[in-house]
Amino acid sequence: MIRILHSVSNMDRGGIETMLMNFYRHVDRETVQFDFLANKPAPGDYDEEIRSLGGRIFVSPGFMSYRKYLAYMTDLFRTHPEYRIIHTHNGSLMLYALQSAKTNGIPVRIAHAHATAVPFGWKNELKKLMRPMIKYVATDYWGCSDAAGKFYFSEKRWNGKHELIHNAINVDEFAFDAGARASIRERYGFGDKFILGHVGRLTPQKNQKMILEVFARMHIINPHTHLVMVGTGELEDMMKRHTAELGIADAVTYTGVQTNVNEWYSAFDVFIMTSINEGLPVVAVEAQAADLPCVLSNAITPEVKVTDNVTFLGLHDDPEGWAKAILDLPQKERTSRAADLKAAGYDIRYEAQRMQSLYLDLYAAANGKQL
Repeated sequence: MIRILHSVSNMDRGGIETMLMNFYRHVDRETVQFDFLANKPAPGDYDEEIRSLGGRIFVSPGFMSYRKYLAYMTDLFRTHPEYRIIHTHNGSLMLYALQSAKTNGIPVRIAHAHATAVPFGWKNELKKLMRPMIKYVATDYWGCSDAAGKFYFSEKRWNGKHELIHNAINVDEFAFDAGARASIRERYGFGDKFILGHVGRLTPQKNQKMILEVFARMHIINPHTHLVMVGTGELEDMMKRHTAELGIADAVTYTGVQTNVNEWYSAFDVFIMTSINEGLPVVAVEAQAADLPCVLSNAITPEVKVTDNVTFLGLHDDPEGWAKAILDLPQKERTSRAADLKAAGYDIRYEAQRMQSLYLDLYAAANGKQL
């Protein structure tokens, strides 16, 4: 058995973390085992499951001091010489893990691109400087989309040596379920209202304040509408305040974290994302598996369009235009889209086996070498 060390923020229910858990559950853990290097001290939602699957969780001192970080990583690699592969998912900050792994002679250093931009703000100026350096310390370039890979590693390097890793899901689990739709709608008192739904961590990148602006106009046009926000995050209090300011508090439900997200897609009528940037959002893939009409900002990579259920609208378009476009979408009988998702490479059973094979090949090629 080989062990792969994944560098993450922490294992909460975010898009990257959920993607990793999808793969973790479907690899042969007698052959390939996942461990996690968390770079935030807060426990993650998936920690208990990780340990139950045989994984280990380490917590670094964070990214405030590279000297302290390097000292921690040096001790970690000395104590655990079994690590020959590190797989990083930290955006520009994966430079820390990659450089420390290179310093300590770890032969396989995978940089995994999950986004197409570095967020704005003074805290991110350093990240913009770090990003171009990643390609010099990584040995392998992986990405969830071509757009994300080219953004992080340059078009030349991405085209020369890369692996496109689909944000795969259990497509059958996310198929439309009429029973789940009826159950959730009855439990929450939605009845036959038109439900606009969103799933995601409440963060600036996701731009969910715009969802509230769009829905406020939708609700004026059609009062028999309701907005559901599944997830939590740093902007939750601000979002709830703005909901009240817009006068739509009675028409918006914040569910917090849900473990049955697959059922919520069945309860929705339209799925919305207004992100400023995305590598390739797994939630949009999940929504398509449920045959749910998706309205996405044009800042999201077009590679996410797997079915004919996806409409892209301008990130800077008038929210009223978004509202009218959503309400004008035809409502049709929903069916299984499993075949479409599988044909496009989003079947987790196939992709997990492919990832496992990649790890084994990399390990075999690097065994005994210091690259």
